[in-house]
Amino acid sequence: MEALPTHSVIPSWYQVPLEIKQLLLAAVVNWEDTICSEQFILQALNHPETTLEVLVSAYRYFFYKHNNYMARRLAMQVMDRVKQEESLPSDWEQLQIVLRDRRDDTPVRLYLSAYTALGIMLARWGAFQAAIEIAQRIQAIDANNEFGAGVILNILTDRDDET
Repeated sequence: MEALPTHSVIPSWYQVPLEIKQLLLAAVVNWEDTICSEQFILQALNHPETTLEVLVSAYRYFFYKHNNYMARRLAMQVMDRVKQEESLPSDWEQLQIVLRDRRDDTPVRLYLSAYTALGIMLARWGAFQAAIEIAQRIQAIDANNEFGAGVILNILTDRDDET
């Protein structure tokens, strides 16, 4: 396990306490040692000053480490937190209008990114219909395909055509 990084290498734009920055950077430095890097991520999540940005970092970490259970749980926490902080509606018909109108706002982009990742994780688990539904919802909001819903749909619908 490599030592915690020093303050001079921690990005200043990431607005979380220094201790959390060090933990997240230590996870990156120790990426190849999953057990070690995961412990740093879990410590960051358990920090009393954990922010939305930390939740996003953690779900992405677990997503790329293919720990779908933790990634799903954290992606849903990101979505719930954004919904709460931004007072987003729960009903999809109302929510999609807000998401489409505000898709360039950082919190909404975080929500859409987490929702897209949730669809990918569902596909990894074989829940193809649920993944397709999420991808269709994202695609209806994201005409520019910034979140990759079109790619997901192409993969999943090609899979359906083969069966």
